[in-house]
Amino acid sequence: MRLVQPIATVGAARAAPPSMKFELGPGAVQAGRRAAVNVIIAAAVTNTLPGLLNTQKVFSASREAGLLSASAADPPKFQRLQRIQFIAALGDPEATSGAGAETWGLWREDPGPEGVRLSGYKSKLEATGGKAPAGWQFDQKAWWLEEHGLIMPGTDPLPLTKQVREGDKMRVAQDFKRYVVTGDREVTSVLTVHSDGKWELSKGKLYDVTHLPCRSALYTPATAGATCTPAQANPSDFPVTPGAAMPGVMGCAKQDYAVLFVVGVEA
Repeated sequence: MRLVQPIATVGAARAAPPSMKFELGPGAVQAGRRAAVNVIIAAAVTNTLPGLLNTQKVFSASREAGLLSASAADPPKFQRLQRIQFIAALGDPEATSGAGAETWGLWREDPGPEGVRLSGYKSKLEATGGKAPAGWQFDQKAWWLEEHGLIMPGTDPLPLTKQVREGDKMRVAQDFKRYVVTGDREVTSVLTVHSDGKWELSKGKLYDVTHLPCRSALYTPATAGATCTPAQANPSDFPVTPGAAMPGVMGCAKQDYAVLFVVGVEA
């Protein structure tokens, strides 16, 4: 998930011809998300990326997304994010809608650069009382690993409502929230999540908006009182093949999550 630099050229990216498709080459797939992001940035600079950055249709054509409001003259509007965010999602890969979004998480910043390698767990986390060099706090009862064997900071809860500021307070403006998401392949879709945890995609299936090279899992003690730490993980299990399940860790229960790139939110 490592971003080398902010994608400041997003707003200037031109729409690519409909026939163009963005696919990772074998090298990028093997290298995982870091190679993917490098390709993304290079393509943004040359204005030739139709996959991740060509989201003009989603931002401007709410009709196509089936998201017209009561007034046809007032469709929802979206704003591009200067930095990609990441949703950790649970659900049937073949589903276009479902429930349980209240259990999903959001990384507002790329967690990769703040991660700690498994080999550094004892010296950089255990010895410091869980305080990572980047400043985040490690939670021994629920910790995250990514496909290269990096221990990552935890997610924030995914916001399920749109809020607006009124003075020094925040007010719920609508009991749902919309995100522009992609798996950095062929499909860019609008994900709507509701306050009750229900969710739906305007286009494609959950699998279609999952970034396959990104693998993430949450590890918790398998039983009450069980020891579950990164010290029990096997470094030789990494890196993980794109699309494969994350490795199990002795003494731990594991929950794999799909990772969705968030490139825009409803304004």
